[in-house]
Amino acid sequence: MAIEGIGPGVTATDVAEQVEIQAKYAGYLERQQAEIERQQHYREQPLPVNFDYNAVTGLSGEACEKLQDVQPQTIGQAARIPGITPAAVSLLLVHMKKHRYSRRSA
Repeated sequence: MAIEGIGPGVTATDVAEQVEIQAKYAGYLERQQAEIERQQHYREQPLPVNFDYNAVTGLSGEACEKLQDVQPQTIGQAARIPGITPAAVSLLLVHMKKHRYSRRSA
């Protein structure tokens, strides 16, 4: 497609198709990038010492047991425990925010 003042359009169909795809999905990619940045921010958030994982509403018994056994120091460490789902990490974050935990208390 030619744009007045910019120049002639692309004649290669594969290039034109790629530009069209990028234009269609730009909003999705921006949201995904924002989510990645948000996750990186929380990765280093410390978990309280002696945190009571059983008090986290919605956290499965298996997740509680794994977290109690490992005693991760940060959200990032908790997320890397086999069997700990992104949903479980989200529950931890919500619980901590709701109860305003600090690293020194639990």
